[in-house]
Formats: sequence, C-alpha cells, structure tokens
Amino acid sequence: MSSRNVLVINSGSSSIKFALVNEDSEQFPIQGLAERLGSSDAVLNWQLGDEKHVAQLHGADHKEAFARLLPLVQKASHGKLNGIGHRVVHGGAHFTQASALNREVIDVIRRAAVLAPLHNPAGLIGIEAAMALYPDLTQVAVFDTAFHQTMPAHAYRYAVPEHLYIDHNVRRYGFHGTSHMYVSRKAAVMTGLPVEDSCWLTAHLGNG
Repeated sequence: MSSRNVLVINSGSSSIKFALVNEDSEQFPIQGLAERLGSSDAVLNWQLGDEKHVAQLHGADHKEAFARLLPLVQKASHGKLNGIGHRVVHGGAHFTQASALNREVIDVIRRAAVLAPLHNPAGLIGIEAAMALYPDLTQVAVFDTAFHQTMPAHAYRYAVPEHLYIDHNVRRYGFHGTSHMYVSRKAAVMTGLPVEDSCWLTAHLGNG
C-alpha cells in the first residue's frame, strides 16, 4: 500500500501556513505560506524540494488562496492527497484528541471562539474554505488544548467564584499542546523510554 499524504494547515486571520506530510518521509514535499490575505499585496510563497517560488495573490481571500495552493499540493502528492489536518487553538473542554470535522465539531469550535477570539475565527475561515473546495476529503481538527485535558480539577480550577467557572468557563486550559505532545513523545523515543509510561518537563519557547 502506498504511503499517505496529509496536508496540514495553520490558518491565521490573514495568513495560511501549510505543509504536505508524507508518512514515509522526514522532509516536506511542499511547504509554504500565503500571507497578507485580503490586501492588495497578498502573496503566496512555497518551497517544492529545494526550489523556492513566489506568486502574487492581489486581494485574494482565504478561499482564493486555497484554490491557488491546493493544486500545487495535489501535484506534489502526485494526485494522492489523503486528508487535511487543521490546527485549532481552542477546543474548550470538549475535545481530548483530534476530531474529524463535521457540522457539530465546527459549531463547538465557533462557540469556543469567545475563549480564543484572535485564533478560532481565523481557523474557521481556513476550515470552511478547505471544506468548500474538498467536501469529500477527510478533514480533521487538531486542538492545542486537547493534550492538557487530563489535568485533574484541582489543577485546572482557579480560586475564583464558582459562577465564573460554571457560567463563563473560567479555568485553566493549557495551550501549545500539540507541541508539548510531540516534544515529550520524541524525547521518549530518543532516550529509549516507553512513550506512555515516562514523564517529561517540556517548555514551549518563543511565540506561535
């Protein structure tokens, strides 16, 4: 059976970061960034192997940018794109793992936007644009908050009035969970320790 190709996307308010991941390769067949979307100087930069390319996207929105970059991804995957994964910053307390996208999951992401007003709406723009262009392709939301949902109540509750937790979801959620999960698992593999039975102190340095 041939190896699978998955397009991973991080959609911002005016940008789309993307990379094609092949499960049998440590190199990205294609990766790139569409930025300044919605403006007259919108641009798409991508790297295909060792070759770097740039294309102007004057005034393009997210859907138009996807329409431009997806054929490049399809070509890099030799027409065998198996799915799309979307980074979603906040899933509230609803998700403990990645979830296949459907209308119910999208509605939860939209409701959680009150907890991440700069990130979730931007992520939804990318999700809806990709689903409109590829309605029959499996698409998955990967939540930054999912990794931290094993915290016990005494760790995620704040010393604030009860109604703030009940009515307004004021609690600790944890962020950059996808990064923490990768680092901890990679560290276990590199040291020969069992992934599911070793403890690590991880730090997410920098921004984004």
